[in-house]
Amino acid sequence: MLITSTCPPVAIPETTITDFVLRHAERLAAKPALVDAPSGRTLTYGTLADGIRRTATALSRRGFKKGDVFAIYSPNLPEYAIVFLGVASIGGTVTTVNPLYTAGELAKQLQDCKARLLITVPPFLDKAKEAAAQSGIEDVYVFGTAEGARPFSELLDAPPTPPRVTIHPADDVVALPYSSGTTGLPKGVMLTHKNLVANLCQCQGMENWECFGEDDRVLAALPFFHIYGMVVIMMLGLANGATIVSMPRFDFQEFLQTVQKYKLTVLPLVPPIVLGMVKSPAVEQFDLSSVRLIFSGAAPLGEDLASALSEKLGCPVTQGYGMTEASPVTHLSPTRAATPRFGSAGRVVPNTEVKLVDPASGEPIGAPRKEGELLMRGPQIMKGYLGRPEDTAASIDREGWYHTGDVGYVDEDGWFYIVDRTKELIKYKGMQVAPAELEALLLTHPAILDAAVVRRADEEAGEIPKAFVVLKPDDASKATTPEAIMAWVAERVAPHKRIRQLEFIDQIPKSASGKILRRLLADTEKRTS
Repeated sequence: MLITSTCPPVAIPETTITDFVLRHAERLAAKPALVDAPSGRTLTYGTLADGIRRTATALSRRGFKKGDVFAIYSPNLPEYAIVFLGVASIGGTVTTVNPLYTAGELAKQLQDCKARLLITVPPFLDKAKEAAAQSGIEDVYVFGTAEGARPFSELLDAPPTPPRVTIHPADDVVALPYSSGTTGLPKGVMLTHKNLVANLCQCQGMENWECFGEDDRVLAALPFFHIYGMVVIMMLGLANGATIVSMPRFDFQEFLQTVQKYKLTVLPLVPPIVLGMVKSPAVEQFDLSSVRLIFSGAAPLGEDLASALSEKLGCPVTQGYGMTEASPVTHLSPTRAATPRFGSAGRVVPNTEVKLVDPASGEPIGAPRKEGELLMRGPQIMKGYLGRPEDTAASIDREGWYHTGDVGYVDEDGWFYIVDRTKELIKYKGMQVAPAELEALLLTHPAILDAAVVRRADEEAGEIPKAFVVLKPDDASKATTPEAIMAWVAERVAPHKRIRQLEFIDQIPKSASGKILRRLLADTEKRTS
């Protein structure tokens, strides 16, 4: 069954990502484009565009040329956009790095992509310099000042007259984030100018989806190094003329203060933050009445959590779906749908095709509500994995279908629901159990703060679901036992989905984008079993 968008196709201009993002900059020159939440430091659209041109000039003068790679190893700052778009404007490639990486992890990424230059912040400079020494980085820049690095201000000293560079949007790689894909170690995802521009146009062409307009003040708490923060927040927000308020680190109390202080209107979040907003009494202490929309992505959001937060704040809570390899958006939930579909990842964006296949056989699935692996095809799908033709061929077939490794289904109205990933599905006596489904249920338990479910080998059943649970820090939860929670779940699921083992832990490991790192829990489980 082939599913296409119900929206009309959109035209995708042959332009660079920098030109597309700055299309309103001259008209909005005096308007705040990016604001640093802790300090209030502000870049207007005029200042942003000027800084991008100056940075491009400075980099060109020092010999940085088309095809060279520039690494950003930094938390969210307004200047992040200047560097990214400045590099992009002269044909360079930006590789974005998790600022929590160790020096060794950073060095591996720098070596893999052969980065020439790197920028960081003073607290991370020691790690950056150590990694630079191992990977052939020519110069390390720093936002602000620090001994042993060149100041970012040096890049702004050049005139705003960068050289003209011929860029081929469909071929030239502009962004190189790293992703594990469906399996394996992190790989450089080659995204072209056209990939990113196409995805912004696809989002803008989604019917009944109102997000990031010129009147909006958008939260940027999710990291810019991640495709969600990079494209959906930073680039889409700027391309639509919104004001983006960035947080260099996430703290729940500071997050609530930021929403109240800046009267934010749109909150792009991930499920763990949604969970915190639903369960934390601190939310009631802040005025969040300015929020008109909450958008969740990066991981499945349970129906109960979405509905609870929507009722609590009196605004829509919608989801999107995508992946780094798709620049990233393939599905969006309309923000003006007559009847909210809580728990749905949304409907297909324009210019995108989706089909579902049986995860084992690869045969197409032809009926609604039958689960299968999602395959995607569209102009936003990556060029491939850097230096890994075999991995590219394994993920993008000869017909151009990207195999996501995600399992889900579509209903009769074209709304998609993501169940889990193929590699994380649990086979209990041959029957599939989706960890995400059990996690969503566990989070509705009054004593549970957070939860994750992984597979455990079992001689009789093959595999059984095991839950790791974080309890709320109150007296009531202290009286809760693993047996009581497992019995509670058993009352609410089919027999094959029952949790067979449960362990209390202090924290669920998650990525910076909010995805549960089940692999870490599974590895721990293997070592202790």
